[in-house]
Amino acid sequence: MNRKMLLLLLSLSAMFLNGCMGVDKVNPCDVVIGSHPLVTPVPRPDKEGWMARHQAIVDRVAQGNIDLLMVGDSITAGWEKSGKTVWEKYYTSRNAANLGIGGDGTQHVLWRLENGEIENIHPKLAVLLIGTNNSGGDKYTAEQIADGIKAIVCKLRTKLPETKVLILAIFPRGDAEQRKGTDNNATYNAQWAKNDKASQLASLVADDKMIFYLDVNKAFLNEQGELTREVMPDLLHPKAKGYPLWAAAMEPTIAKLMGETK
Repeated sequence: MNRKMLLLLLSLSAMFLNGCMGVDKVNPCDVVIGSHPLVTPVPRPDKEGWMARHQAIVDRVAQGNIDLLMVGDSITAGWEKSGKTVWEKYYTSRNAANLGIGGDGTQHVLWRLENGEIENIHPKLAVLLIGTNNSGGDKYTAEQIADGIKAIVCKLRTKLPETKVLILAIFPRGDAEQRKGTDNNATYNAQWAKNDKASQLASLVADDKMIFYLDVNKAFLNEQGELTREVMPDLLHPKAKGYPLWAAAMEPTIAKLMGETK
């Protein structure tokens, strides 16, 4: 196959994934709950502090007055630590609630949403970032991770029908070997690629009416397309310099979806 034909096929494939050829949008509720581990809701009672964190979220939700949800794992939970100042700048005035728990995969978020974390509230917007904890090794496929994201979107849309959902592309990351270092950057690797594929597959549920998709990943990369330790010191979590980049990249979309701008 010559180079020109190869480039054409790659271009057509990208168009297909992004729905540019008239492909019907995917219904997130078509995923069968329980059909594989990433769409089977389970808690993590054996993880120290997990149930306490879940209960704290339930207690916050019970107080009401929530217009914005941030749903995810330790990256989202980090808004309360490394990202605290940025959170206060962008989200406190928006009555935001942090539904992030470290180490969670899609299956754990599903359980949490079924067990009190979104009861009796009516947010304007839920921002979802999940899946990186499911992507290590060969245990799960990109398709399964995408299913997990879709199932969460279905749960949010079913229990919160007035709430818009913004799916974020899974962030770039170093693989296990790259993360062992102390001063190296993360270059594109198999786990990063799996996350990218899962994100693209999940993006097909976006209808741009109540479900939206946003990829802010370039905001974290240098000119060589590398993820640096300046932005994510462990090549996974944004930390002090990453959270401002994240917030700034999301801001126009969040403002629009929350009805603050046109």
